[in-house]
Amino acid sequence: VVALGGGHGLHASLSALRRVTTDVTAVVTVADDGGSSGRLRKELGVLPPGDLRMALAALCGDDEWGHTWSEVIQHRFRSEGGLHGHAVGNLLIVALWELLGDSVAGLDWVGQLLGAHGRVLPMSSAPLDIVAEVEGADPARPYEISTVRGQVACASTRGRVRSISLVPEAPPASQQAVKAVREADWVVFGPGSWFTSVLPHLLVPELAEALVDTTARRMVALNLSPQKGETDGFRPETYLEVLAAHAPRLSIDAVLADSGVVGDTTRVGEVAKEMGGSLVVRDVASGDGSPRHDPDLLAAAFDEVLSGRR
Repeated sequence: VVALGGGHGLHASLSALRRVTTDVTAVVTVADDGGSSGRLRKELGVLPPGDLRMALAALCGDDEWGHTWSEVIQHRFRSEGGLHGHAVGNLLIVALWELLGDSVAGLDWVGQLLGAHGRVLPMSSAPLDIVAEVEGADPARPYEISTVRGQVACASTRGRVRSISLVPEAPPASQQAVKAVREADWVVFGPGSWFTSVLPHLLVPELAEALVDTTARRMVALNLSPQKGETDGFRPETYLEVLAAHAPRLSIDAVLADSGVVGDTTRVGEVAKEMGGSLVVRDVASGDGSPRHDPDLLAAAFDEVLSGRR
């Protein structure tokens, strides 16, 4: 299984997928320009390591070794100096990149250290910027379309994101990621920040071509709630409509949605069918009422879809 995304959404899907398959690969966005990742990217010219680190943490096992290393690489320094806010894992990843001169090899070494139950790959070999076309970024001009650049700015815009593009426009794909997609049995899109974590994969030409041409089956895991700023007002079917608009040649086989989010399944079921797939509605949300996926419930739903038992 190849899982696409970044940040907390990809962390959720990987935490579930490692429970149901022994062969999972994460393909991760590399456009983060905020926090520790943004600082390291600006200072050293490297890929932003934060989303890659979170994916590796999600693939750590449930034993003492896995728990300990997951906490170590996620730990952030608190200080009055330059280390403040940096995550240990970000520094470890960047150190290996500098020593080895190879981003994929560096991630593989970190994965071995953690005992990760899978592999983590960047979607591109170069750091990227996301550019969004936004409607109503200025509340005084609610229908005006403007351009917003940078992942943080796009994710936190006050307007409604209409579409995204990447800078550079046709970035180089990670060849290992392309190979993983072409050899996969299943490809999973989402959950996650739709415009800044999921859709960017479809804007890297060689990776997008692989996602369309692969013999793998494709599943979309929908979010539990709209993301403030980025997907305000989204209904379940909106995620699919936006996906189809950015990748009209992409077909899907299954759409997984939470029963608490999808009330009337008519429209989202219709859009799923238009894209070639079927809707699967299951309980996958955490029981505490927060918009988080429960790893065990999500794993059970993934297992049902991946194994064809539904």
